Amino acid sequence: MGRAEYMRCLQHRLRRLPREDFDKAVAYFEEYFDEAGAENEEQAIEDLGMPDMAADQIIREFAVENAKEPVKNVRRSFSVIWIGLLAVFAAPIGLPLALALGAVGLALIIVVMSLIFAFIVCAFCMAAASLPCIAVSIWLLFTSFADGAATLGMGLIGLGVGIWLIMGCVVFSKWFLHLMTRLFGKVAKGGSTYEK
Repeated sequence: MGRAEYMRCLQHRLRRLPREDFDKAVAYFEEYFDEAGAENEEQAIEDLGMPDMAADQIIREFAVENAKEPVKNVRRSFSVIWIGLLAVFAAPIGLPLALALGAVGLALIIVVMSLIFAFIVCAFCMAAASLPCIAVSIWLLFTSFADGAATLGMGLIGLGVGIWLIMGCVVFSKWFLHLMTRLFGKVAKGGSTYEK
């Protein structure tokens, strides 16, 4: 196996990584081969190991590295979870066990994120329904002050609770995604048996 075939196999195995991580990994291996030189290409391939094993190790390392970083946005969180899933499947454990663990983990994430989405929609509806109540309360203030004040109070309470619930759901979803990335990072780190 030559350098070109090695790099082709490695790139094929790393193709599911996010573009930034894929470019880092490929650049590292290209630099390693460049430093070794054409005359030491065989030795470099032997030092790096089989491309499949090297790719699996890279995926696990990126999963562990990404699990340590705080979650900055939802898109990054899903990217980190994807790397974590790739690391679980790259770990040298039985494929059926890895598939079952991946399916359960993915189902858990989908269920929790669906519940969070449902809470956000309900909270948004509560806040939106409070706006007409506030508008009507202004008219009622001039016809019956007591009814207008009560309606205005209920509308403001509904708006406040709706906004508070939306913010709580967003904070909870960030916490949950960070927890899942740390969990997948630990699983990937625990499954690492390949040494460079």
